[in-house]
Amino acid sequence: MEVVRIRARGAAVGAAAKPKVVLGVSGGIAAYKACELLRRLTESGHDVRVVPTDSALHFVGAATWSALSGHPVSTEVWDSVHEVPHVRIGQDADLVVVAPATADMLAKAAHGLADDLLTNTLLTARCPVVFAPAMHTEMWEHPATQENVATLRRRGAVVIEPAVGRLTGVDTGKGRLPDPGEIFEVCRRVLTRGAAAPDLAGRHVVVSAGGTREPLDPVRYLGNRSSGKQGYALARAAAARGARVTLVEANTGIPDPAGVDVVHVGTALQLREAVLKAVADADAVVMAAAVADFRPAVYASGKIKKKDDGGAPTVELVRNPDILAELAAERALPGQVVVGFAAETDDVLANGREKLRRKGCDLLVVNEVGERKTFGSEENEAVVLASDGAETPVPYGPKEALAETVWDLVLPRLRATTS
Repeated sequence: MEVVRIRARGAAVGAAAKPKVVLGVSGGIAAYKACELLRRLTESGHDVRVVPTDSALHFVGAATWSALSGHPVSTEVWDSVHEVPHVRIGQDADLVVVAPATADMLAKAAHGLADDLLTNTLLTARCPVVFAPAMHTEMWEHPATQENVATLRRRGAVVIEPAVGRLTGVDTGKGRLPDPGEIFEVCRRVLTRGAAAPDLAGRHVVVSAGGTREPLDPVRYLGNRSSGKQGYALARAAAARGARVTLVEANTGIPDPAGVDVVHVGTALQLREAVLKAVADADAVVMAAAVADFRPAVYASGKIKKKDDGGAPTVELVRNPDILAELAAERALPGQVVVGFAAETDDVLANGREKLRRKGCDLLVVNEVGERKTFGSEENEAVVLASDGAETPVPYGPKEALAETVWDLVLPRLRATTS
């Protein structure tokens, strides 16, 4: 795992220094999952201090946190008073992450209450703060919780959306703590950005990812090689920058990113329906999915058999809707930013410029693809073309670097928000 060497206040530290992370744990059943987050943070080179609440210790004991972090664990402001822990821990941190963050903890943080070591730490921290909520669906959806979340986001905290899944007992719904590995990715990206404000806070963005599959019969389909990794990088980057993210994914098999609302689809028509629904209140939409241009005109209800004469069956194709062009031509909101992707095999820039003109989008990410290029890789190389004629080359590197560049270019194009 990559070791992030960026301090929250933007000052680089030496190779021997470890970024200081405070892991706050509040009293929910998901507290046990924070042990995995702690392991990922420590193994990737971070110095982690665990600050649980009294309630959290009913789920995971202090000895466990101390053994895993290598630091003593306390919930009280009165322990080691001469070191002023209720001030120093927050002041010295490069990142504070609270996982799980219960409804009670979100309320205390939003209202500035400080009745234990964790809430005191949150008040004194001047570094980025990430909350990973976990609670029952009704508690998450309650107007009080939603107002507290909005308050924290408005102040610059990153509050990632909870996952959908099995809760305690027989309940299922939104409120599940996201996968610890995905929370770690949010923390890593926030640390990399350092003291930079979550510049997409208050924004809703829609990202599509993966490749659509058009069924021929019950066992076969027309598809493509897209892995969805670039779309997921875009979604993760936007979440770490404070956005509310809707990810429409097609056939990726990748775990849902933390803090992202995910809609799973299969075909181009399903993807179109999901995207059009999601963009109704979106500030920006990034169409990173590889959408099939064609689909079979007729779906065979039974498996297509070989012909006795040795010939191959004929498959008639029809055009799928041009979703990107539709989004650009019929924007759901005035000023909505539309970004497309163009995967080309030859005359890359020439074809990209023509596609930008034809589609009518604001930005078009153009890259060269092939059997051993881009698809399935962790790296990418592209040129981002803009409708005003600007061209931004992005050198070969991690797909998350391209994702950050795309959002950097989207930001100045976003419509002004009303107060």
